[in-house]
Amino acid sequence: MTPLALARAAGKLALSKKGYNVKILKLKKLSTVCDCFVLCTGTVDVHVRAIADAIEDGLHKKGIYASHREGSAGARWVVLDYFDVVVHIFNEEARQFYALEKLWGDAPVESLDDED
Repeated sequence: MTPLALARAAGKLALSKKGYNVKILKLKKLSTVCDCFVLCTGTVDVHVRAIADAIEDGLHKKGIYASHREGSAGARWVVLDYFDVVVHIFNEEARQFYALEKLWGDAPVESLDDED
């Protein structure tokens, strides 16, 4: 699976749990860290964890495993690292605070919604 296909799969799994404002930042030409960030917002800590769990479970079924998961305890922000793709699930306050869309403002952005 290509990094962009993986990012889209993770984004669709986030949408399946009612995650919102799902975006893929395409970083391949801007960074050596990874090819894509997937950004998603959940309403409260339980929702953020549920979205992260759905992404992990859905990708496990495809034989894809995160190398690392960070942030589950506080669940304001959970990060799932799939090497070429890093998934960030935020609550609204954390997403505004970290403003990754602004930090990586030069990156091409793909927005996902339930109709994709």
